[in-house]
Amino acid sequence: QVQLVESGGGLVQPGGSLRLSCTVSGFSLDYYGIAWFRQAPGKEREVVSCISNTGGTTYYADSVKGRFSISRDNAKNTLYLQMNNLKPEDTAVYFCAATDKWYNDRSYYTAAAPYNYWGQGTQVTVSS
Repeated sequence: QVQLVESGGGLVQPGGSLRLSCTVSGFSLDYYGIAWFRQAPGKEREVVSCISNTGGTTYYADSVKGRFSISRDNAKNTLYLQMNNLKPEDTAVYFCAATDKWYNDRSYYTAAAPYNYWGQGTQVTVSS
């Protein structure tokens, strides 16, 4: 059974840090491109960061560039999102997602449609 399970969310003060994890079961991450998306209340789901199956291509939304870092540990079948200098506008439910069809086309891998496996989401709240 395919499962993506996020963890590491919570309440943090502005300027703080969190590390999200996404543990995958049911398939090997080796051949999958993976991404983090987020959705704030009343807003559309948006891409935060992506990483190709080889790790050779990474993408960050402008709003998180320089503050967030995506990584993958294929041996542990786990994806990470290190989030530093968090801001109130980072408050959202964060989802990890995986696709078995990766193309090095930004308009492709930053869209939600190519990702065929999704986690249930973890809440991140940035507030003083």
